Amino acid sequence: MKVVLALIFVAILAVFVEAQTVSGSIGNGSVKRGATARGVITLDIPEGLHVNSNQPNNEYAIPTTVKISSSNAIVGRVSYPRGKAKKFSFNEAPIYIYEGRVRFTFPVKVPANFKGKTVSVSAVVRYQACTDEVCYPPREKEVTITVKVT
Repeated sequence: MKVVLALIFVAILAVFVEAQTVSGSIGNGSVKRGATARGVITLDIPEGLHVNSNQPNNEYAIPTTVKISSSNAIVGRVSYPRGKAKKFSFNEAPIYIYEGRVRFTFPVKVPANFKGKTVSVSAVVRYQACTDEVCYPPREKEVTITVKVT
């Protein structure tokens, strides 16, 4: 019976860990040719979980990363929030983490000679979800953002 309960608990935790959602937006929904707009990737982390920041201050903590790419727009470097310093019983120094809703920003430029009506930007977010006591295997979630070109 204990084994069955443990398996049910693990299955529930697996669903809980998968509950992170990733979404994105660029500008106000449109970008002018030759102009630069701000892109945003949003990671929503359920209550009771956190993910390591991009610079967690611990050699064993897997950092959160966002990789941006586009075949028809020029994307710049991702800006990461610092994260919240939190002390855990297993580590002497605080670890920088993200909780709740986290936004990662980046610039998107549409070339002046672009002929299309929309541009697409893909983002892959890699993170490791943790409770205060255990960390789960790293996950990746991908999102594609399409925006109108005016």
